[in-house]
Amino acid sequence: MITDETISQGAKRIIIAGGGTGGHIFPAIAIANAIKRQTPQADILFIGAKGKMEMEKVPQAGYSIEGIDIAGFDRSSLIKNIGLPLKLVKSFFEVRRIVNEFKPDAAVGVGGYSSFPVLRYAQAKGIPTFIHESNSFAGKSNMLLGKKATKIFTATDGMEKFFPASRVQLTGNPVRQSIANAVITREEGIEFFDLDPSKKTVLVTGGSLGAKGINEAIDAGLDAFAKADIQLIWQTGKPYASIAAGRASWQKNIWTNEFISKMEYAFAAADVVVSRSGAMAIAELCVVGKPVVFVPFPFAAEDHQTVNAQTLVQRNAGLLVRDAEAKEKLVPTVLQLLNDEGKQQQLTGNIKKLGVTNADDIIAQAILQTIHKSK
Repeated sequence: MITDETISQGAKRIIIAGGGTGGHIFPAIAIANAIKRQTPQADILFIGAKGKMEMEKVPQAGYSIEGIDIAGFDRSSLIKNIGLPLKLVKSFFEVRRIVNEFKPDAAVGVGGYSSFPVLRYAQAKGIPTFIHESNSFAGKSNMLLGKKATKIFTATDGMEKFFPASRVQLTGNPVRQSIANAVITREEGIEFFDLDPSKKTVLVTGGSLGAKGINEAIDAGLDAFAKADIQLIWQTGKPYASIAAGRASWQKNIWTNEFISKMEYAFAAADVVVSRSGAMAIAELCVVGKPVVFVPFPFAAEDHQTVNAQTLVQRNAGLLVRDAEAKEKLVPTVLQLLNDEGKQQQLTGNIKKLGVTNADDIIAQAILQTIHKSK
């Protein structure tokens, strides 16, 4: 519950809503950290969905979070959506209580189930609202909220086709400071995972929740990696963790776990990366400048992950293997890239040009300036 201590007298009070995946949570925390750097006395409260990973990750970052009972539309099974209208109504009552108790000066939505009811209610109350749209194809909820938002921060240009042009500000995507400011050497990264510095290393990550298509393709290609004497750092997500651990138990060239808490060490160790193409994964990969083979999640809304990846492929800043073809093409594509240093250098040089390291500070400054003017 919100307590009197949560609300400091005279301090700027900001709600940050959203989550569900690391791609929403880590940028939200980066924005919060930037706000605190610029205005240390600011009070920040997160609102997330009960049972989702933000309820664990946000407190670990040192912030308070309130959970609301909400879920998104399940595209895989219509019957699972029966209780959705009731949850949505309930979430609005929960949001009303939280907002009226906390009395925020601004509300920020970063994507995820909880963003919509929070920003919708804040807009109805006349509270300044801000949206961070991380993808190159805006989601329907954000487009609806954008009509009344104070400002929409975007990762890519050309987003005026989704939002009122006068409210759009191109900022890029916020990247965790631990990654943006990392000075870790390859040797330190390899040592962190207890691997061999003389061997080429591939980082495989399907995001914080894992990726079935990528995991199954890597699993099917383990013998090929072993034959080529290639090491793997394999983040599987929880559903595939035990399977991967069993497969890796007899091979010394594989480090695997459901989640990598120190991703900066994994990036430092990697010669090539296999990744989904969520907006935040791309933002981090642009900053660290690694050759990447993207495998877009095919069921993302509006297929935005494919759009994200194609944007980089068109700039010769990444390779793309479709999820449906991953079992046949992913491992051969990775092995071919590992053997082509010229191509690696091209991809590295081009993806680095797209890196933005100060998006969090730009967003925080815009939010704080708006609050100051509205007072």
